[in-house]
Amino acid sequence: MSEGLFPREGPLADALRPASLDEVLGQEALLGAESGALRVMLDAGKLSSLILWGPPGSGKTTIARLLAGELGVRFVQISAVFSGVSDLRKVFDEAQHHRGAGAGTVLFVDEIHRFNRAQQDSFLPYVEDGTIVLIGATTENPSFELINALLSRCRVLEVRRLGEEHLEELLRRAEVHVGRPLPLEDGARAYLAGLCDGDGRYVLNLAEALFGLPEGSPPLSAEMLGEFLQRRVPLYDKSQEGHYNLISALHKSMRGSDPDAALYWFARMLRGGEDPRYIARRLVRFAVEDVGLADARALGHAVAAWEAYERLGSPEGELALANAVVLMATAEKSNAVYVGFKEAWGAAGDGSLMPPRHILNAPTGLMRDLGYGEGYLYDHDEEGGFSGQDYFPEGMERRDFYRPGGAGDEGEIKARLERWRALRREKKTD
Repeated sequence: MSEGLFPREGPLADALRPASLDEVLGQEALLGAESGALRVMLDAGKLSSLILWGPPGSGKTTIARLLAGELGVRFVQISAVFSGVSDLRKVFDEAQHHRGAGAGTVLFVDEIHRFNRAQQDSFLPYVEDGTIVLIGATTENPSFELINALLSRCRVLEVRRLGEEHLEELLRRAEVHVGRPLPLEDGARAYLAGLCDGDGRYVLNLAEALFGLPEGSPPLSAEMLGEFLQRRVPLYDKSQEGHYNLISALHKSMRGSDPDAALYWFARMLRGGEDPRYIARRLVRFAVEDVGLADARALGHAVAAWEAYERLGSPEGELALANAVVLMATAEKSNAVYVGFKEAWGAAGDGSLMPPRHILNAPTGLMRDLGYGEGYLYDHDEEGGFSGQDYFPEGMERRDFYRPGGAGDEGEIKARLERWRALRREKKTD
């Protein structure tokens, strides 16, 4: 076993941080020996500026650090949560100084989406002239959170959520490192991996808490593990990692349709001093991302709960948010719109195809002569209020971006879409 993989000091998550890119789990698309995007860059000896987009605990920081090590350049790490303009200016000045001495700099910016537009603008000249290679990490969709000028100078790569097999491998590495097995029954071990939902750092933090039990303790069942973790959760720090761990726990409990766990994490955040408005914003996001059109009323409930809190304040308004937490957890779930919008966003970036002429207005004679509006059918005048015309750009095949799964209200939507697709096929063959 390599000493680099299992150093003996520090917290478990740091002790098991990979010492080489070969030890990174779950990122074959980026680090595969033959065609991984980052492997190709390393083989060419040139690393472009990157935005690593992925969930917490997927390895973004580790990958950035190891890339700098592979190329033998300086690695500087800052967090957008705790850094300002003066910190950036100091980093840029130091990078220019080292560049003059022939040394390159990889600047890793964690939570880069938290920088405002002006701060993001400040990176541009230094990325442009090669003073720094920027590697930004974000858990948010960079298309929405980063300025276009910065995105155009960086390559966006998706860092995948770890699978259960990868979390199991981390637990195995932890057991080798500590020298004894985790005190868990098989069912509790699976429960632990499911609870962490692809977050490698989180699973190692929980494993470290379990290794703190006296040696020889009887293995915990899944139920006993749940009770243990509630007793041993670390103090909440609303400005650092605890903040992100608990909002992740709340979000995933609601996604997993567990209102009891969701209420617990909601209460933990409030008792830790979290701003209820932050939770309200996340509830609105959850309504549109995870509930979607399976329960089209969820968004209205989330917004109404936020408004109720603003009117009532604490502590009375927190009950309105608690209602929203339970409603989100117990609602039917669908991310079909979320997935469909991401696909449509990608497709929209592939070109600038014009709408088909039959759906364009023709306010001038020239436009009418060119065929604008010709053949358009007014759906309200058609049988069943449906014309079946094609509204995609000319030269683009139809694509099903929105694919409802049939849960809740989406069951009716799915039936309507299937009926309209059948009618569209019939009209096309007429």
